[in-house]
Amino acid sequence: MAIRKNIEKNAGHIKKVMVKMRQKEDIRISESTAIILESISDGVFTVDRDWLITSFNRAAEEITGIPREEAVGRHCSDVFRASMCETDCALRRTMETGKPIINRSAFIIDAEGRRIPISVSTAMLRDHEGNIMRGGVETFRDLSLVEELREVIEGSFQVGDLISRSVSMRKIFDILPLVGASGSTLLIQGGTGTGKELLARAVHNLSAGQDRPFIAVNCGALPDALLESELFGYKAGAFTGAVRDKPGRFELARGGTLFLDEIGEVSHALQVRLLRVLQEKTFEPLGGITSVKTDARIIAATNRDLAAHVRNGAFRQDLFYRINVVRIDLPPLRNRKEDIPLLTGHFVSRFNRLQGKSLSGVSPEVLERLMAHDFPGNIRELENIIEHAFVLCSEGRIELRHLPGDFAAPDLSRANLSDMRTAVSSVQAQTILESLKRNHNNRSATARELGIHKSTLFRKIKSLGLSLPRQDGRSRRQKE
Repeated sequence: MAIRKNIEKNAGHIKKVMVKMRQKEDIRISESTAIILESISDGVFTVDRDWLITSFNRAAEEITGIPREEAVGRHCSDVFRASMCETDCALRRTMETGKPIINRSAFIIDAEGRRIPISVSTAMLRDHEGNIMRGGVETFRDLSLVEELREVIEGSFQVGDLISRSVSMRKIFDILPLVGASGSTLLIQGGTGTGKELLARAVHNLSAGQDRPFIAVNCGALPDALLESELFGYKAGAFTGAVRDKPGRFELARGGTLFLDEIGEVSHALQVRLLRVLQEKTFEPLGGITSVKTDARIIAATNRDLAAHVRNGAFRQDLFYRINVVRIDLPPLRNRKEDIPLLTGHFVSRFNRLQGKSLSGVSPEVLERLMAHDFPGNIRELENIIEHAFVLCSEGRIELRHLPGDFAAPDLSRANLSDMRTAVSSVQAQTILESLKRNHNNRSATARELGIHKSTLFRKIKSLGLSLPRQDGRSRRQKE
C-alpha cells in the first residue's frame, strides 16, 4: 500500500513538472498580453493537448470561484464545470477541427455550487508567427444579469403582435378584450413609433368583425383631394381620368375596421365629411348621387394632443367627441424601459427568420447602451437599430461595433448598469406585490407561486425596500 501511494505521489509530481515544462516550451504569454488578460472582465484559460489548464486569468477566478493556483495543472473539466463538458465540449471541437466557436450559450457550476449562465468562445493557440501551437484557449462571459432579465421577459404578456412586461401596458392589455367586443369608435394617442397600428389590429382581432377586412389609411401622407377619393371612392366620370367606379376605404372596410392614422392632420373641410359618416353611417362617393351605407368600425390614431388642438381651433370639437368614445394613450418607450430587453429579443428573433441568420442576441454592453437611450422614435427606432446591426453582424451576437454610429461612437457617454438593474428591480417588485395580493399576503404561498424559497422571498423584499401590510392591514417596511 505504501509503495502504491509513493507511485501515485510521484506520478502527480511528474505531471505537474510536465505541465510547467509545456508552459515554458509551448505557451509563452508576453507580459503585455498577460496585463491585458488580467484587466478584462471575460474569463480566459488555456489548455494543452492533455486538457490540463496552463493559464487562468483573474476574471476566470472570480466567475468560477476557483483560485488560479488550484486551477493550473488540473484537468479543465474538473475546474470549468460546464454543461457542455461531458457531451459537446466547445474547446474539444475547436481543437479537433481547428475552427473557432463564438458565443455558445452554456452554464457552469461555481465553487459554491451555484449555476452561472455564460457564453463561451474558443480558438486554437497560435504563436507570434500565426502557427498553431499545441493547445487551445477558451473565453467565457458571465451572463447572470442577462439571465435575470430573460427570466423577467418570460413573465411577459402578449396580445396579437403587441408584447410587453410593463405595468402601464398591462393595464391597456387588460381592457383590450372589452374594447374589442364593444364595437365603439376608438381613439389611440401616442408618439411616433409607439405601435398605434399594432394596437388597432389587436383590437380588430378581438372584435366581432375579426374575419372582415382591416383597412388602414395614413391621413397625413395624402393631400386632401386624394385622401377624400381614397376614403369615399368615386364614380366613373367624376373627374378627368376616372374611367371606372372605384370603391373607397369606407366601403372596402364593411363589417370590419377602418384605421385612420394621423387623423390630426386632416383639414377642416374633410373633418366635416368624416363627422357626417360617423353620425349618419352613410357617405356619397365623389360624383355619386346616392348614399352608401357603411358599418365599418372606426379606429383613429394621432401623435398629437387632440384636446389641445380643439382648444386652439385646429380640430373640430364635435368630431373629437365622436372619435373619443374610448381612448387609449400609449406610453413612450422611455417610460417603460423594462420592455427594451423583451422587444430587443423579439426583433432579433424576427430578423433571424427574415434573413436566415442565427444570431444569439445582443451583448450586455449593447443592452446597457439601449437601456440608457431615451428613444424619441420609440419602438420603431429600436427596431431600426436592430435591423442596422443585422446588416453588419453575420454570426454570434450583436456588439457595440454593429450599432449605428451614434450608439457605437467611443465618445458616447457610457450607460450605467443602474438603468438595467432599476428596470429589473421594478419588474421584480411588481411581480412580488401582485403575487402577495393574489395570495392575500401569505408569504409562504407567495414563495411557492414564485418558485423560490421563503427565505429568498424575504431577502428580495428587504433588498427591494418593499412595504408590506401587517396582519392588521397596516403597512410596514420589511425588516430583518
